[in-house]
Amino acid sequence: MGKKRKQTEALEPKAEPSPPPSRPPRALTGWKDADAGAVQDPDEGRDSTFFRNKEKVLVTCSRRINYRYRHLMLNLVSLLPHCKKDSKIESKESKGSTLNELVELRSCSSCMFFECRKQKDLYLWMVKSPGGPSIKFLVNAVHTMEELKLTGNHLKGSRPILSFSTNFEESAHWKLVKEMLTQVFGTPKEHRKSKPFHDHVFVFSIVDDHVWFRNYQISVPHNETDKVDKGGLDKMTLIEVGPRFCLNPIKIFGGSFGGPTLYENPFYVSPNQIRALEKKKKASKYSTKVKAKTRRKMHEMENALVPDEFADMWKED
Repeated sequence: MGKKRKQTEALEPKAEPSPPPSRPPRALTGWKDADAGAVQDPDEGRDSTFFRNKEKVLVTCSRRINYRYRHLMLNLVSLLPHCKKDSKIESKESKGSTLNELVELRSCSSCMFFECRKQKDLYLWMVKSPGGPSIKFLVNAVHTMEELKLTGNHLKGSRPILSFSTNFEESAHWKLVKEMLTQVFGTPKEHRKSKPFHDHVFVFSIVDDHVWFRNYQISVPHNETDKVDKGGLDKMTLIEVGPRFCLNPIKIFGGSFGGPTLYENPFYVSPNQIRALEKKKKASKYSTKVKAKTRRKMHEMENALVPDEFADMWKED
């Protein structure tokens, strides 16, 4: 039988080990200082404001879409590494609530919805969810990569350079359109699916109150004799890759897929109205022909020819 422990030994507390020093949280570009709320750059040794672009775009379309418009959507999906593609959605009045819920489930901040009506007309919704704004475009002059067969080619997933014409700064609604295009088509820096260099340009230009889109490859000579130095832009060339399309803004809404109307295009004419005018023009051609025939018959009846007295002179008996 062992000895009994003394009461003094049992009451003596054990010494606890000292905790390890707390490690500051790590950010993308260095160690983040918890007190100052800034990021310390290990290379430069100074604090700088840290911002990480987490923009994600949901790309989807409506049911019964035309094959040409579907190929255009797939071309844009291949050009945007930060987008997420989803299944088709029924184009109804309740599409706004459905898409807002879908954008939230897919952890996206923007949405591009291709809505096809009558298998002829293509409408494009660019939306910032959930607070808005949203822009509705009519898409014209669609040419996909498959049908153009251009010689340009660039790396898939590389970050594009966004180029805008100077007339985007003329009015407030064009400034809003420019900001929306910048956030949707601009690939975030250091995105996991993007490549860390620029080898193509997205060009947005306004002509006749329409936004025209072009995609060009930046071609640089790689020979040792023709190697381009920094600033040698005279040797660089642009080769078009595709696709091509034209955006006609219809309305700008304050909310997501609706809300108060911030801008309405006064020069917009719907495709249904254009087709109705063409039918009327063709119908007017037929009606003028029928009216001309009727007028000719009435004229002949009112002005009958007088019988000729010498008509039967050489007629044999």
